[in-house]
Amino acid sequence: MKTNSSRPGLFLALTAAVICSSVLTGCQTTIGGQTMPSADYLADDVQFFPAGPEFPLTNQVEASRKQEAAAQAIDQDY
Repeated sequence: MKTNSSRPGLFLALTAAVICSSVLTGCQTTIGGQTMPSADYLADDVQFFPAGPEFPLTNQVEASRKQEAAAQAIDQDY
């Protein structure tokens, strides 16, 4: 007769894997540089990032205006 002695061992291994995976989930971890959320991520504080300028090239436009004003000032000296 053939006995199935490996089935209880397989069942115990699968049960242990399920229990370990359920115990280890819900913890905040860092994987590949990304922070994965914890179980209570909905209760965490929300970070606020204020809106930036509507026109993204504000500094470049201001620098161009200053350069143009400087060029006109040089032209007026001559």
